[in-house]
Amino acid sequence: MRYLIPLVLVPAFSLAAQGPTAMRPIPPYGVTHSWPIGGEGGWDYVVPDPARHRVFIGRSNRVMVVDERSGTLIGEVAPINGAHGVAIAERSGHGFATSGNDSSIVMFDLKTLAILGKVHAAEDADAIIYDASSNRVFSFNGDANSATVVDPRHGTLVTNIPLGGKPEYGASAGNGKVYVNLTDRAEVVEIDSRRLKVTRRWATTGCRNPVAMAIDVANHRLFSGCRSGVMAVSDYSEGTVIATLPIGTGVDGAAWDPVRRDAFASSADGMLTVIHWDGGRKYHSLGYLVTQQASRNVGLDASTHRLFLPGAKFGPAPAESTADNPRRRPQVVPGSFVLMVVEPTKGH
Repeated sequence: MRYLIPLVLVPAFSLAAQGPTAMRPIPPYGVTHSWPIGGEGGWDYVVPDPARHRVFIGRSNRVMVVDERSGTLIGEVAPINGAHGVAIAERSGHGFATSGNDSSIVMFDLKTLAILGKVHAAEDADAIIYDASSNRVFSFNGDANSATVVDPRHGTLVTNIPLGGKPEYGASAGNGKVYVNLTDRAEVVEIDSRRLKVTRRWATTGCRNPVAMAIDVANHRLFSGCRSGVMAVSDYSEGTVIATLPIGTGVDGAAWDPVRRDAFASSADGMLTVIHWDGGRKYHSLGYLVTQQASRNVGLDASTHRLFLPGAKFGPAPAESTADNPRRRPQVVPGSFVLMVVEPTKGH
């Protein structure tokens, strides 16, 4: 998302009281670590790198790289002018980070974290993913209503694809198709990653403002976290929503664990909602875990079943707006930034 700090936060307990009975606390997961990472600024997407046991976190003017086993800060990719997401192009050994404030994508070395180059994308370059099938990187540019395609070997621009709406997060199906939410149109768009064109779109029926996305490639399912307080489950082979389930307020992260058959939605109210797949088209909520207010982003290492959620404390909203903060959003208290680890509880 464009903003890196919370807008309006609602206590998780009040949301649960208002929601359906399926929204109950204490799912079979718990917070096992809360590592004090520190550092200034807000944050955005959380992207695990399981092959190297690392987690990438977009932090305003850089990307922090944290050891996912110890919580130690390994290094940073810097400088970046408005860091949001990271894509890992394993085949080329390159990482790519969106630099939203100057409408660009930064290429860096996955081993050394050194910046290797920069390519112009489009206005509001935000989320970014790697598609192994086409060996291309796709950034999703909100205000430009487009996707920028980059060659990960050379870090060069391939093309920009018009999407017909404001994209948020996306996912690769690994079969030559890439999917992305259009938040302003309440749609999912399918992109042919080889022919570089939009091939399908469908409405996220029952869901408004879809932002977060996760994918179950084995069963052809997409999980769209929606700001209207639901997760919409689409069958992307059919191009239709097959289920909607309640989640928290201010969602910005989603994940899918194929082994445990659980989907996750993290939201700014401090709720991590867990949704279980029962088989067929049936899903049900396992409840929610209270993490920390503003912990609206999540990354999953499916090999360890560990989820990573950033959080911090915030000061009061400033009395006056500034050019850097026109909406008078509260700022992160220096040194309060943490990375929480959520894992299955014993016996589950």
